Amino acid sequence: MTLARLAALHGVATSYAPSADRTVPVPDATVVAVLAALGVDAATPEAVSASLATAELASAARLLPPTVVHWHAQGPPSAPPPSAPPSLAALPPGTHVRVETEDGGEADWTAPGTKGAGPRAPWPDLPLGVHRATARTPDGRAARTTLVVAPERTPQPPARTHGFLVQLYSLLSARSWGMGDLGDLAEVAGWAGRAVGAGFLQVNPLHAAVPGTPTDPSPYRPSSRRFPDPVHLRIEDIPEYAYVRERKRLDELLKAADALRRSVLDDGELIDRDAVWALKREALEAVHAVPQAPGRRAAYCDYLAHQGQALEDHATWCALAERYGPDWTRWPGGLRDPRSAATARARRELIDRVDFHTRLAWLTDTQLAAAQRAARDAGMAVGLVHDLAVGVHPGGADAWAQQRTFAQGMSVGAPPDAFNARGQDWGLPPWRPDALAASGYAPYRGLLRNLLRHAGALRIDHVMGLFRLWWVPRGQEPTAGTYVRYDAEAMLAVLVLEAHRAGAVVIGEDLGTVEPGVREALSRRGVLGTSVLWFERDWEGTGRPLPPAAWREACVATATTHDLPSTAARLTGEHVGLRHRLGLLTRPLAEEQAEDAAEVGEWLSYLARLGLLPEGARGEEGAVRAVYRFLLRTPARMIGVWLPDAVGDRRPQNLPGTWDQYPNWRLPVAGPDGRPLALEDVVSSPRLHGLMRLFAAGPGAAAAGVRTRTAPPGARPT
Repeated sequence: MTLARLAALHGVATSYAPSADRTVPVPDATVVAVLAALGVDAATPEAVSASLATAELASAARLLPPTVVHWHAQGPPSAPPPSAPPSLAALPPGTHVRVETEDGGEADWTAPGTKGAGPRAPWPDLPLGVHRATARTPDGRAARTTLVVAPERTPQPPARTHGFLVQLYSLLSARSWGMGDLGDLAEVAGWAGRAVGAGFLQVNPLHAAVPGTPTDPSPYRPSSRRFPDPVHLRIEDIPEYAYVRERKRLDELLKAADALRRSVLDDGELIDRDAVWALKREALEAVHAVPQAPGRRAAYCDYLAHQGQALEDHATWCALAERYGPDWTRWPGGLRDPRSAATARARRELIDRVDFHTRLAWLTDTQLAAAQRAARDAGMAVGLVHDLAVGVHPGGADAWAQQRTFAQGMSVGAPPDAFNARGQDWGLPPWRPDALAASGYAPYRGLLRNLLRHAGALRIDHVMGLFRLWWVPRGQEPTAGTYVRYDAEAMLAVLVLEAHRAGAVVIGEDLGTVEPGVREALSRRGVLGTSVLWFERDWEGTGRPLPPAAWREACVATATTHDLPSTAARLTGEHVGLRHRLGLLTRPLAEEQAEDAAEVGEWLSYLARLGLLPEGARGEEGAVRAVYRFLLRTPARMIGVWLPDAVGDRRPQNLPGTWDQYPNWRLPVAGPDGRPLALEDVVSSPRLHGLMRLFAAGPGAAAAGVRTRTAPPGARPT
């Protein structure tokens, strides 16, 4: 019980409940290892007792929690003054609180309740932001805390809207260098907003990848989530490109890029990110040698000043990785610390390479801004929806620069469930909740601000991680992990605050195992959920498909995701055959096929009964349309069309449980026959336009509550 009490004080679970009728104990060794990663010694009974005594003494003496949240209600001018946050209101009578706001202002308040002291000042109307508060009691005790003042809810989509879900690398155009780029993103955004009335365009994470050969192609295991990857740059759109003197070499690079593109689109080769980057890097070296014009130089300097230490650290890691390899844990000892004298010397020695990488970050940022402008200018109500991965590579730039914020020797994953009896280990170090709180959530705030710079919305992968994460000690099986709790109130407050400042919608990917109360807490703060058709059933009742009217409104409704089969593959059963060929089935093929056919048949019958399958059940294209007709019947605020669905692609972009058995994250968008399609082919596809006519304005669409244009160009979500 002593170990359990110590664990509870630090938010570490000693058991978990995979279902309502089952509780699984966590091994003591796991609890001890996780506590050690949090800086708590529990290695021996004596250490446990000493750590517990220290923790309980600190808890008893603590005046305030590390973080206090004040939800700022936007009431009319006549509304009564706001009340103090509960943790401040509970301070001893007469306690004086001084708030230092992030903009340099000050405000004072005194806790009420002292007899005969007269009226107390009302709680001050503080500006939104992350402030510091100091409390001093009449008997001389003092405490400091981070005070987050946030709006009650995130911005919402102005009206119901639809859009595309796109894996950018997979969408090559005639101008791409072997994979989709930010020029392609701007083009497809402009087309989608104007031609098919799309209100948003959701893309895969564009985070900076860990360099190497081969590079991990997964966008969900990046080196840094704070900065984008320059592999997405459209080289020809960089102004300095026109002034490169070595034109002959640039022409040779363009020919090589053209060959790469044709190998993917015409010859069926896989997208080769490493080959693309090798060409772009050489071109960017030439561009970097071109002096910047005064205006461009000033804009670059502004970006450097705005990003500050975070960008310098990122670029320093990139420069050091060129010399010592992409895993900082294997670098010479002095360089493993970003604040060491050795690192400072290396930064000075490598200043040209550091400048090269800061320049790449700026160039990528400018092209992201251009893509969002293109989306808004095309009339999109939301625009680009960026994706935030769960974590970062343990050897990458963020893990090096912010290593005191990450739990060493731990990895994020998932416990065993009905779909994966062995659990999951994602190989991503988790943030330490205590370190986040001690920093005033500075790493989290900086991350969100950078991602929201050029976004109309942000999708958060595994949004349940704002509440708790499954930590797996290094070297252990995922089954030997445990949950570690975060201050969800503080995490949500910072998220809502930064989304408000950016005028951005927030979408949480809340699929899988979701703790009771989490979806309700997210909805209360305006965070939209994610609802996938195949998972929406009356699980607590009949188990049958959930009627469209019963779907939640506060969600993005989709037919599939990047980790699931395309709708065509699901309807035809091809995804079962693929998993069989790769040895991924846990039951006989015939049994899996029978169950899958029964599920699909049930859905098709239901769609037919609703009058959504006028083409009949035989045609796969008609059945895909029926699925999206169903989504239009739901009250969902946003409806996402998986772009491969629109052209009949039957291949998944990612097949969980595989590594080199399947070309995850390396496939271009293709038609029903598997032949790759260029962006120009996609936007002119008769099949795509047939599907998107369902979303077109008209009497039928109006009856379904669908609008194609939800805001004029330049409008912002409110």
